[in-house]
Amino acid sequence: MSPRAIFYVVVASCVALVGGLHTVWPGAVWLSPLVLVLIGLGAYDMLQTKHAIRRNFPVAGRLRYLFESIRPELQQYFVESNSSGRPFSREQRSLVYRRAKNATDTIPFGTEEDVYAIGYEWMNHSLCALVPSKEAPRTRIGGSACKQPYDAAVLNVSAMSYGALSRNAILALNRGAKMGGFYHNTGEGGLSPHHLEGGGDICWQVGTGYFGCRDEHGNFDPERFATKAKTPQIKLIELKLSQGAKPGHGGILPARKVTKEIAEIRHVPMGQDVLSPPTHTAFKTPAELCQFLGRLRELSGGKPVGFKLCLGKRREFLAICKAMLQTGIAPDFITIDGGEGGTGAAPLEFSNVLGTPLDEAIIFIHNALVGVGLRKQIRIIASGRVISGFDLAHKIAIGADICNSARAMMFALGCIQAQKCNTNDCPTGVATQDPALVAGLVVSDKAVRVKNYQHNTVHALVELLAASGMTSPAELRPWHILRRVSPTEVRHYGEMYEYLKDGALLSETPPKSFARAWLAASADTFASATPEN
Repeated sequence: MSPRAIFYVVVASCVALVGGLHTVWPGAVWLSPLVLVLIGLGAYDMLQTKHAIRRNFPVAGRLRYLFESIRPELQQYFVESNSSGRPFSREQRSLVYRRAKNATDTIPFGTEEDVYAIGYEWMNHSLCALVPSKEAPRTRIGGSACKQPYDAAVLNVSAMSYGALSRNAILALNRGAKMGGFYHNTGEGGLSPHHLEGGGDICWQVGTGYFGCRDEHGNFDPERFATKAKTPQIKLIELKLSQGAKPGHGGILPARKVTKEIAEIRHVPMGQDVLSPPTHTAFKTPAELCQFLGRLRELSGGKPVGFKLCLGKRREFLAICKAMLQTGIAPDFITIDGGEGGTGAAPLEFSNVLGTPLDEAIIFIHNALVGVGLRKQIRIIASGRVISGFDLAHKIAIGADICNSARAMMFALGCIQAQKCNTNDCPTGVATQDPALVAGLVVSDKAVRVKNYQHNTVHALVELLAASGMTSPAELRPWHILRRVSPTEVRHYGEMYEYLKDGALLSETPPKSFARAWLAASADTFASATPEN
């Protein structure tokens, strides 16, 4: 029974109860106004479009806002006590909510962080501060082999599949992307009509299950891929090798969330969990990976093609770099998913302890591409716990070009971190296929919030840059981000991490920190080329 149906039953029961009591106790008539108030509040909650919780849970949903207004820590306690991972803090979610609603983005009194705590990070301003640019920064994606380069926004919607998210959530994200001029990654679940209905730019992700471009046996189907890839709304093609929340595992969509429409979009059967394989069948070696990327670029009509991965064994990524040099085929972009990335369903250990964290992965992959002389033609996209303008500045300074965000975009949709993504019981209608719950998410309202959040966060980045005397994110460097490493010591990222010089890995004596993995890497195998590694 849906929450709304339960409300109707409760109201009917109250009316019957008051009527019954009135026959034996005339004073019961004074309860009638209470029943009318209950009915009025419930009707208002179901008709309003701002709060999905209240639309889905008339009257009862108000208790959440009551608890949060009395003691915000209560809500955060319940979120953390039901979470297997590390949820975003109340302050982080509040930042997204304020920006999504175009609410005041200033705070009274001053800095809320402990600036003397180990791990505190900041940027230094300049006495030659500039007036912030009114133009949102963009970065061109597309190397020499790309016929249709794309100018991407600095913040975009990260990969979240239709199936994991509801129809209305996908529609709102894409309409928001259209209004704000940024792209929307489909996730590995494939391209759905709801991704196209909103008119926003699309990055079509192709995972190990080849959903939407697979044959009857689950293998890659070039004809199906080519037909869809040439859709004008699709601006980028992303091949998913692994994702941060469950690297080396493959995607999981529980059977309870597989509707007939989702089964048709993915070309999978009904009534069973949809499990994508941990690895690809279209290629087996680094060189074959590069050749497959070249094939995808050709089949798409020359659109930018790249791959997404959570960094694992360093040798394997260096093997891909050697394959790029050997084949002469390089991706137009690489999306890096940090090991701290989120998902709707993942084994506990995979989510918590497997995969390289985003900062270390960005720095290593940036160095690897610089070391083989390919960095200038390959864009790096960072994805993982990106929330604020400072997060954007931070990731770009240490080696990225642009960023994607998933959970922040979900917060903009109204996600409250109920941790029900894998149960089909998401109370806000964001991560469920239950029609009664999906109806609570009003697309027209939430699309504007997605657009607002992205716009205000990018504006915050632009303001940070201007205050630091810079006009473009491309000017950011590792030394612009400082970190307290002890009570009395501060270092910038250029001091904490090694940054290679252009072509350093191609010299006769590669840097010592890379030498072992570099010598063990081979373009012809993901395995080690030397027995001792």
